[in-house]
Amino acid sequence: MPKLTIVANIHANADKIELVKAELLKLLPITRAEEGCISYDLHQDNENPAHFTFFENWESRELWQTHMNAPHLAAYMAATDGAVAEFTLNEMTNIG
Repeated sequence: MPKLTIVANIHANADKIELVKAELLKLLPITRAEEGCISYDLHQDNENPAHFTFFENWESRELWQTHMNAPHLAAYMAATDGAVAEFTLNEMTNIG
């Protein structure tokens, strides 16, 4: 089975950028230690600091689903409730 690539875009409310950034940064060491995590990289847009992008690679969709149901992700969601203006997630497969 091919690995799964995730591209997640998070747009923070203008007055909550630092809160969202701090909460996203907390996810890095925990997630990188999870079974199946190949890479988990967070980026912040140079032109729009409210825009964050995760670029993730997972060994399988099942292991990514385990991550999505993990307590630390639930804690992030609770901590940033009302602070995120927009969230999009794409499940992708490398084709070349």
